[in-house]
Amino acid sequence: MPRRIVDISVALRQGIKSDPPWALPQIDYHDHRMTAPPIAEYFGIRQDQLPEGNYAAREQARLSTHAGTHLDSPYHFFPRQDEALVPGGRPSMRIDEVPLDWCFQPGVKLDFRALPDGYTVQPEDVAKELDRIGHVLKPLEIVMVNTRAGSRYGEDDYIDVGCGMGKAATLFLLERGIRVCGTDAWSWDVPFSVTKQRLAEGASPDIIWEGHRAGREIGYCHMEKLHNLEALPADGFMVACFPVKVHRASAGWTRAVAIFEE
Repeated sequence: MPRRIVDISVALRQGIKSDPPWALPQIDYHDHRMTAPPIAEYFGIRQDQLPEGNYAAREQARLSTHAGTHLDSPYHFFPRQDEALVPGGRPSMRIDEVPLDWCFQPGVKLDFRALPDGYTVQPEDVAKELDRIGHVLKPLEIVMVNTRAGSRYGEDDYIDVGCGMGKAATLFLLERGIRVCGTDAWSWDVPFSVTKQRLAEGASPDIIWEGHRAGREIGYCHMEKLHNLEALPADGFMVACFPVKVHRASAGWTRAVAIFEE
């Protein structure tokens, strides 16, 4: 059967506004000529004895597991998960413990691009959008939210735009069996700059990272920095988002893709 694959990930790239300054990835590029002298020395030969004096291109990266398109594990959100399901909860799963069957499931896209920057998505917003697209959620479907932030990736305002998923909206998904979701924004929550402003205006500290904190009640994973979601229909495709297996880490990079059987 013919198959079409749509890339919904961003590339790991330095020199663009993809994260706050303290979290930006750094990548050193070593071309074929740069790596030739040390390998020639190692083997005890001259560099000109290598094919045209070349060896191997490689890159040295210094980056967070939360750089680029990545999958956050429940451990990122809080030390415990599932407090709403079992007394006292249980230790949060790290990224190398996330069930792989969570990461290859039918996808659903919710279009929230028209919502204002900094808006906290509520359960009624999710229900309204599901009704608009005529979709009833099924357990383990991968739900992705398309925000305005996706169109600003790499621009100066990227980390400060787009709506964010509130705790109640996140629990709305989790209570229906969703265990992986994602956003094309920098964070699943509203931008930090918006939260900071609301705190200065007297809001409760409970709003800090409230969407993430839903994982304390029901363990789940979410992707951040998805891309190209506007190219997807509301449903009718599979999503693959297997994370890199970083030992005991809070997240892993993923080449998330949407797969269409045609």
